[in-house]
Amino acid sequence: MYGIYIYNTKDRHITIGTNKEKKFSLDIYLISSQDPLEELLKEFREGQFSTTLTRKQKLSLLKMLRKNQPPFSIGKKPLGKIKGHDMKVYLDVERPYTPMLRRPPYPASLETRKEIEKHINELLDMDVI
Repeated sequence: MYGIYIYNTKDRHITIGTNKEKKFSLDIYLISSQDPLEELLKEFREGQFSTTLTRKQKLSLLKMLRKNQPPFSIGKKPLGKIKGHDMKVYLDVERPYTPMLRRPPYPASLETRKEIEKHINELLDMDVI
């Protein structure tokens, strides 16, 4: 008599019959029965879309956003990533100075330095700097 035994070990495998030396791997696939539009909407859950877009247009837009994902903010990353484009940043240092610019320079406290390093490391991880 043959039976199928599934052992809950590190690797999923089955044995047929009493031959425990011949193991067959078990691959588990999750087949999604969800609507493709719903799956894409989960990825871009914070996005708002015009109510005038048809279902086909929304699906097309979401697929395009997924395909061209790097420039957009996704997940925990607050900034997108675009290489090869320069941007000018103008800083206002004209009089009257803002209150923060009026303060004399001073060393940051140990606690503040740790936070600054943490933020710099986050920006480095996101390839912003």
